[in-house]
Amino acid sequence: MERTTCCVVGGGPAGMVLGLLLARAGVEVTVVEKHGDFLRDFRGDTVHPSTLALLDDLGLAERFAALPQRHVHSVQLPIGQDGELLTVGDLRALPGPYNYVAMVPQWDLLDLLADEAAREPSFSLRMNTEVTSFLMEGGRVTGVRCRDRTPGGGTGELRATLTVACDGRDSLARDLPELGLRQFACPMDAWWFRLPRHEGDPRGLVGNVGDRFVTAMIDRGDYWQCAVLIPKGADAERRADGLDRFLSALADATPWIADRKPELRDWDEVKLLDVRMDRLRRWHRPGLLCIGDAAHAMSPVFGIGINLAVEDAVAAARYLAGPLHDGAVGLGDVRAVQRRRWPTAAATQGLQRLAHARVIQPLLAGRAPAGGRGRPLRPAEVLTRAPWLKRVPAYFLAYGAMRERPPAASLRRRR
Repeated sequence: MERTTCCVVGGGPAGMVLGLLLARAGVEVTVVEKHGDFLRDFRGDTVHPSTLALLDDLGLAERFAALPQRHVHSVQLPIGQDGELLTVGDLRALPGPYNYVAMVPQWDLLDLLADEAAREPSFSLRMNTEVTSFLMEGGRVTGVRCRDRTPGGGTGELRATLTVACDGRDSLARDLPELGLRQFACPMDAWWFRLPRHEGDPRGLVGNVGDRFVTAMIDRGDYWQCAVLIPKGADAERRADGLDRFLSALADATPWIADRKPELRDWDEVKLLDVRMDRLRRWHRPGLLCIGDAAHAMSPVFGIGINLAVEDAVAAARYLAGPLHDGAVGLGDVRAVQRRRWPTAAATQGLQRLAHARVIQPLLAGRAPAGGRGRPLRPAEVLTRAPWLKRVPAYFLAYGAMRERPPAASLRRRR
């Protein structure tokens, strides 16, 4: 049995950011990650201006800029007449320096955060350590039971003043009935696969529409990480139609990748992501707080799940660093985090549900997402024709409904 002040379950973006911020504020923190490294494919790679500004505040802008990346300045959706792409968020309308989305492999970002946090004497990262259950005493979560996943590893307990669940949509915390999981219908699932990228290809994030599917292709330098949205539950049926048929339809929708059809040889190279959207009614109980996907699993629409999770972590650090440093975290402290972050999560999911109903679902059914008689959606027309309004969706994509600031003790500006 061991002890720490804050146990962070999950070494994703939210967990690593929270661990770094708390450690810099002098809080003893242990991040528990069940995998042995961060090298897992098919994760979100979008780093929005809110996170870029945070890295700058932490003195990490220069190190982050050295990572391989592509910059995306606008968001386009196929919501015009006959599926015409309309720009609904132009980040160049925002003041610099961070008026773009950086496309960076998530493992590079996590390695950077882990390396920086390791410089703090109060920080500990335990890889290959899986949390199997919570410790409970008198109705309060007092830590976790862990299993060492290395060969010959055993089990143990890690007690903590506060446990923060950052372990995604399959978090153990979601099994606690008192937190009340609310689920929303999603019209799609996603296929993930790779295709080579050639010189002369487009750059950044490229989307298109095919025969009852929607593509989003992420530029990773020498290859494309491809996401294809298909109707919910259609995976088996689409695979039964044959890989050649799908590749032909993909090449019709995206002609410049037609010569790469032979590169995808087997359905085993195409992974299925079960798209879910849900939200806990309560993100906390005594001794426990949930943030990121553990509290609110987001749709991949707009690609902002990572950045909402990071903003959750920043808010949690600001509200909890002081109480944790003093060794006493009350229920009011964790409630304050949910009160702060719930409006942004709910508003974002509301916009995603609107995009599902008005854009994604019609496209997956083979219909144009129009506002009537082939016209584009009226809000999109207004946003694209009124330049002064372009900042509204751009700011929301960049910073969410609320911009979070880290605790002052965590800041490290470097020349």
